[in-house]
Amino acid sequence: MKEVNRYRHKKILVLGLAKSGVSAASLLHKLGAFVTVNDYKPLAENPEAQGLLEQGITVICGGHPIELLEEGFELIVKNPGIPYHNPMIKGALEKGIPVITEVELAFQVSEAPFIAITGTNGKTTTTTLVFEMLQAGSKMPLIAGNIGTVASEVAQSAGEENNIVIELSSFQLMGIQDFRPRIAILTNLYDAHLDYHGTREEYHAAKANITMNQTEKDYFIVNADQDKVMEAAARSEAKIIPFSTSRVLSEGAYVKDGLIYFNDEQVMERKDVSLPGEHNLENILSSVAAAKLTGVGNEAISQVLSSFTGVKHRLQYVGEYQSRKFYNDSKATNILATKNAVSAFDQSVILLAGGLDRGNGFDELIPSLKKVKALVTFGQTAEKIENAAMEAGIKTIERVDNVEKAVPAAFKLSEPGDVILLSPACASWDQYKTFEVRGDMFIDAVHKLN
Repeated sequence: MKEVNRYRHKKILVLGLAKSGVSAASLLHKLGAFVTVNDYKPLAENPEAQGLLEQGITVICGGHPIELLEEGFELIVKNPGIPYHNPMIKGALEKGIPVITEVELAFQVSEAPFIAITGTNGKTTTTTLVFEMLQAGSKMPLIAGNIGTVASEVAQSAGEENNIVIELSSFQLMGIQDFRPRIAILTNLYDAHLDYHGTREEYHAAKANITMNQTEKDYFIVNADQDKVMEAAARSEAKIIPFSTSRVLSEGAYVKDGLIYFNDEQVMERKDVSLPGEHNLENILSSVAAAKLTGVGNEAISQVLSSFTGVKHRLQYVGEYQSRKFYNDSKATNILATKNAVSAFDQSVILLAGGLDRGNGFDELIPSLKKVKALVTFGQTAEKIENAAMEAGIKTIERVDNVEKAVPAAFKLSEPGDVILLSPACASWDQYKTFEVRGDMFIDAVHKLN
């Protein structure tokens, strides 16, 4: 860990706990800061806060008192999920108090370079692929961020010989100042999280922050098929490495005559890739580019791509029962992700969908629903998705209370050879704490069919 003195004897407020807040508070305490932690959950129900209290850190729980801002804090480290329109954050910014996220701390103490991945869809799959390719190529990677251990915890034990592969959300990227990855990847840009960001422009700008501090010594891997991504690339100082799923490029990653290329070099045959779905080609090409830039050989890349079948909750193959195949795509929290999931299959699909109502309609889903044989809905958006399904001509539609009941209902509607697919097109928060919990419920329900 680098020696960092900038926080010594400074008053710092860590706002919101969860794993990242606990790690940030502990690290700042270790760096000599006077740390106060503020979390909404009452202390009696908050083991994380109790643990910090035992370390000698000041803890204030049970609410976010705005008068805390009068105590002379010089920095706020906020939980990424706390929006910038939160009164505490708005008040801090009005007072000129800097607000960062824990990722910034990780960068400041890390001796290892970062390979950072963001985008609307494909972040987790791409992060996992890059990590596994570097591991197969003996590049000593560590995985961090949303997919792994908290970044500031990983960074404390990382050395110059390591590479920290990190998945970053727009929420995290809004709170960086100096964070500078050696390699950055922007997989794609669509409209998402507008309830948090307010506008698509702010959302896209937050994603583009991944390259904000890069220089000509760094690499920015970008989706050459998307104008919005290329607009971000045009403002970057880094060396641009494009990838394309639709055309041959003069440099970067692409497919030609059934072969995956990086620059002019053949890497492997496309048909030998195990990961299903054409949408995953973006993830594959961007991962290949990152691996090649890190010095990973083609044999290691081929080994990973020929055996990797997906990440849990991302078009994850769960198993087969009575000639029906079950797939868990609980991470599909937006319409595009569900469209991609449905299009990944040639077989008839029984789709399980629904979740948090963010106020949007589902007309964009209608073309993809035309290949869906039957629909099972649940959650706040059930009626909206059913309306889209009827518009698409789906005659078999059933509504149930939750994912657990959706699985046996879908099985009754299916025939041998069908795919039963959980791909909700919505966030999980109306019924489940996380999409992981929702996906695990689906998996458990599938196993109970046996």
